Amino acid sequence: MVWTIFIVCILALLLIDLVVLHKKSEIVSNKRAGRETAFWAGLAMFFSFIIYILYSNNLIENPTNVTPITAVSKYVSGYLIELSLSVDNLFVIAMIFQSYKVPLTLQHRALFWGIIGAIVLRGLAIALGVILISKVSWMTYVFGAFLIFTAFRMILSKKEDTEENEDSKRSLLGKFIPFSKNFDGENFFTVENGKRLATPLFGALLLIEFSDLVFALDSIPAIIAITTDPFLVFSSNIFAILGLRSMYFFLANMLKKFKYLDYSVFAILLFVGMKLIAIHHFHIPEWFSLSFIALSLLAGILVSINRKPLEEPE
Repeated sequence: MVWTIFIVCILALLLIDLVVLHKKSEIVSNKRAGRETAFWAGLAMFFSFIIYILYSNNLIENPTNVTPITAVSKYVSGYLIELSLSVDNLFVIAMIFQSYKVPLTLQHRALFWGIIGAIVLRGLAIALGVILISKVSWMTYVFGAFLIFTAFRMILSKKEDTEENEDSKRSLLGKFIPFSKNFDGENFFTVENGKRLATPLFGALLLIEFSDLVFALDSIPAIIAITTDPFLVFSSNIFAILGLRSMYFFLANMLKKFKYLDYSVFAILLFVGMKLIAIHHFHIPEWFSLSFIALSLLAGILVSINRKPLEEPE
């Protein structure tokens, strides 16, 4: 029952967003994006009180037998991890829109339907991840090693290659789907010379879905290091995804300023990877995990704001 109510509420919020708040195709101003980002973040934090009520009154299955306070701590930790890992996804989304030359007025529509697809894909990925962890005990070592590998791969990779990679993905996509070179309003498909073709907006949507699936390979093991409770994993993921859209428009013009945030994500991935590997040998308190994640993010943001970008000379 709780799962059904939660999913219905999420779909209702998305419907209100599409039909009421963003009914018309328009450029989302920084002020409006800031308000929406604050709303989704506030809603995510408010949901932590709902988590406390649910686990206090045994209104939802509690497979890991956590206390209400611990459940809240795990939910907030998972939310912050997903939010921090989403920052790199914002860079990729920006490159996808640039590659397809998607007008600002149409970007919200692509992101909205991208969110719908991401919810479905994340749900399937979470279910698979939780099953693997619960059925195969040594899978924690695999996930932990994968996260540590991802952390070093991320910090050593060059971001300037991102645009070239997105262009190559676009070319590959064009080999399987016939595309029009022209947009047709908010439509994902159009008809030209009697032929039904996909618009560039549909191409951008497909690549956004693909990029989210790739990022899920990192984010799902990361949050499973915090908790294997399906409801806590799913709800923290969903709220992070819901806030990603407005956060994109809010940070679109400031992404390049947060150069040092990559080191925060590196530290978080390294931490949760080692936590997964050591999970069968000793317990790391939830307050320590939450504090480490929050302080890592805060440090990356503050250093990015107060120092020049990495590539600029002193």
